Amino acid sequence: MALRRSRLRRIRTTTDRGSDLLNPAEAGSPGPHARASIPFLERLGLHRPELRAWAMYDWANSAFSTTVVAAVFPAFFTAVAAAGLTPQQASARYTAATVIAVVVAALLSPVLGAIADVHPVKKRLLAVFLGVGVISTGCMFLIQEGAWLLASLLFIGGNIGAMGSYVFYDAILPHVASSKEMDRVSTAGYALGYLGGGVLLAINLAWILFPGFFGFPSGEGLSSAEATLPIRLSLLSVAVWWGLFAIPLFLRIPEPALSRVPERVREARPVRAAFRRMSETFRELRRYRNAFLMLLAYLVYSDGIGTIIRMAVFYGGTIGIGRDWMIGAILLTQFVGVPCSFLFGWMAGRIGAKRSIFLGLGVYAGISIIGYFMATHWHFILLAVLVGIVQGGTQALSRSLFASMIPPSKSGEFFGLYGVMDRFSGSVGTGMIGILAALGLPLRVGILAVIVLFAAGAGILTMVRVEEGREAAHGHAPG
Repeated sequence: MALRRSRLRRIRTTTDRGSDLLNPAEAGSPGPHARASIPFLERLGLHRPELRAWAMYDWANSAFSTTVVAAVFPAFFTAVAAAGLTPQQASARYTAATVIAVVVAALLSPVLGAIADVHPVKKRLLAVFLGVGVISTGCMFLIQEGAWLLASLLFIGGNIGAMGSYVFYDAILPHVASSKEMDRVSTAGYALGYLGGGVLLAINLAWILFPGFFGFPSGEGLSSAEATLPIRLSLLSVAVWWGLFAIPLFLRIPEPALSRVPERVREARPVRAAFRRMSETFRELRRYRNAFLMLLAYLVYSDGIGTIIRMAVFYGGTIGIGRDWMIGAILLTQFVGVPCSFLFGWMAGRIGAKRSIFLGLGVYAGISIIGYFMATHWHFILLAVLVGIVQGGTQALSRSLFASMIPPSKSGEFFGLYGVMDRFSGSVGTGMIGILAALGLPLRVGILAVIVLFAAGAGILTMVRVEEGREAAHGHAPG
């Protein structure tokens, strides 16, 4: 589950108004009647149909992250799909499926992003990954006891679909939102993602915990298929939710127009042209120094964020936090994240995106410290609240800040690289915790050590000169 806004002064109409899809009248501020009727939506960054349609994809896609990745599928895989395997074998297969999905998505992201900048296919490629994700997730309904191979393949497909689609979803942002809107629109997307994922997860948990109330088989003597029906229907509901709420993006947002692509590159074979564009992107990263520094800072501190996300439930289990408390904490994080993501968008307008990110990283450092001392379920709940406060806003503003410092004509490639950083987030911190554990240190020491990633990322972020980076991306000499 992350980049969007800025205060760039008006350099060119199509750039500052943030879209090659909108005419100046549509891209500017709403007229007097609109301001009177929708001031609240304007403050949230959802005041135009295409902005709402874009943000709704976060609402759609986040159901996969919450119900499938975080709450339901891991336990279902262990108890049902991997029935007959030892816990170690089940864990190994689940971990292998996760790693394969992450690696494939990470390798595909920059190549497909480059193709999308050479040919007008951002929406088409988003639709392809959406289809892979929705079909894979829907077919999870067919998983029966012992079908770990089918479950692994479908989990890989769902993750690749989710992660791949976000490359093109993110790349569309600079084309629909102006530089002054991007912080608000990006945080609005995260907020809707929290809300959508939380709503469906609450429904799914009600099905699973109270099956008889909803007319599902319940009681003693159920077959495996009957006992797992509520869980399998929950997985199927994610596919329906994801596909249904993705429709507004395809209806409301035209394919972003290409710009500044040499004819010889546009006419070349897509893959060859993509690799050529990728090599140019790596060279250009050295020219767009501030965008590169932002990307490097995000690589470091997002790994800390990813580590907290990956290790929270596992760590809670090792110190005796009950499953029901941890599930409740996941739900709490979702709903706390909704208003707080909007709050970060508001803060970015007041103190700037960069300072707001610093604030979020400071809270994450506090989360690591509290995690070191955590002993009860109330401590876990406190951590869930703090994560909900800063997670969406920090990631959304990172996305918008990066988007404001890249050339719109190469948004697919740059967000392909950004996506690679995002996919591997948590790997370094998790590995560091594993090394410390192998040396005989308690897990809580590893949790505390994650502060190093937040501090290092913040240190790199201090070197980012935001206004200079924005001017470089929108027509001035790179810097």
